[in-house]
Amino acid sequence: MTAQSSRADNDLSAPNDLEAWWLPFTANRSFKARPRMIARAKDMHYYTPEGRAVLDGAAGLWCCNAGHNRDEITAAIQAQAAELDYSPAFQFGHAAGFAIASRIAQLAPGDLDHVFFCNSGSEAVDTALKIALAYWNVQGQGSRTRLIGRERGYHGVGFGGISVGGIVKNRQFFGSLLAGVDHLPHTYNRAEQAFSRGEPEWGAHLADELERIVALHDASTIAAVIVEPMAGSTGVIPAPKGYLQRLRQICDKYGILLIFDEVITGFGRLGTAFAAERYGVIPDMITFAKGVNSGTVPMGGVLVRKGIHDAFMKGPDNMIELFHGYTYSGHPLACASALAAQDIYRDEKLFERAKALEPVWADAIHGLKDLPNVLDIRTVGLVGAIDLASRPDAFGARAFEAMDRGFHDHDLMIRITGDTIAISPPLIITEVQIGELADKLGKVIRAVA
Repeated sequence: MTAQSSRADNDLSAPNDLEAWWLPFTANRSFKARPRMIARAKDMHYYTPEGRAVLDGAAGLWCCNAGHNRDEITAAIQAQAAELDYSPAFQFGHAAGFAIASRIAQLAPGDLDHVFFCNSGSEAVDTALKIALAYWNVQGQGSRTRLIGRERGYHGVGFGGISVGGIVKNRQFFGSLLAGVDHLPHTYNRAEQAFSRGEPEWGAHLADELERIVALHDASTIAAVIVEPMAGSTGVIPAPKGYLQRLRQICDKYGILLIFDEVITGFGRLGTAFAAERYGVIPDMITFAKGVNSGTVPMGGVLVRKGIHDAFMKGPDNMIELFHGYTYSGHPLACASALAAQDIYRDEKLFERAKALEPVWADAIHGLKDLPNVLDIRTVGLVGAIDLASRPDAFGARAFEAMDRGFHDHDLMIRITGDTIAISPPLIITEVQIGELADKLGKVIRAVA
């Protein structure tokens, strides 16, 4: 290879070969036949290589809560890279890591005051599950190994996460999963909950299924229950009123740890720092990622209650308390970007803004109720979902076309799962932009009728 050809290969302005990158969770053949390429981003918009502005109706992947390319976050990343590019988190630390851990702990409710860092939501879930199992071991109750998830739950793509998760396609190709896992029923019932705004009135009783699972397996075998306060990736299913409170009561009754997966709901998506605050429930652990630094540098973590953390702080001082971690746990650039993002959330009152905009958002999205093929609409916080009728023998085709047409023809980015359209814009969205998003979405739905 000549120096000239090498330079061409690394020139981002040169024509690209689309074959080498196997895109995740993507219909690769369809994408490469009609690419949806992004060149840059700013605030509420992505921009194509041709310069078209595309309204971001998905906050990237539920993560860019402060909007795109915020100057404060960019500057923080640049400054950190120039000062400390990497620092090992095994046996060493750095100031930004301790600073952001303290900031996150201050946001969390109750005594969720210790943070274990990782690099993604998937890693956060597997970390929380391992902490739960290890906790019962150090407590002398090593028989508590069973983990309880929920049907239609999404907890990332690690083997732990897909084991407690309940989305079939994420599980079916991968053989043996963790043993000793059971699942609560999901909480969606269209006949009882259709076109709900916020938490549906029907469904709190479904938490009582945990009593049946305990009776089947015995509480002495159950380590933890993990649920999303709002099941996001399966199609936006808000918790019914009273459901999470009832889960907490049953877990307390049998001494079972309760984990909230807040990878999507954390950092303002539902109008509070964490959904746990919105619902007045203190879980034993909270997983987070995505919005912690507005999606700028891979980062995730687990918030842990004081009693769980302190149970490990025994034995000789020089001994490692928990044999778990990642090379990039608490990476300096991730921590710097998270500190800058948290400043934006605080200074611009974005969590409070999301709460104030919730009824405006709900009115706009539910205003699409009478469009062709709309079967249901759900909204909570600044999140919405629209279920479309499937085409005969072509499940998912209508929503896929909506996503593709939205990008190419209507300058709108949306998320899809099956024949459900999911929308979760950056928290900086204005009332005018909410109207624009709803208008574009209406045109897309009509176009795929």
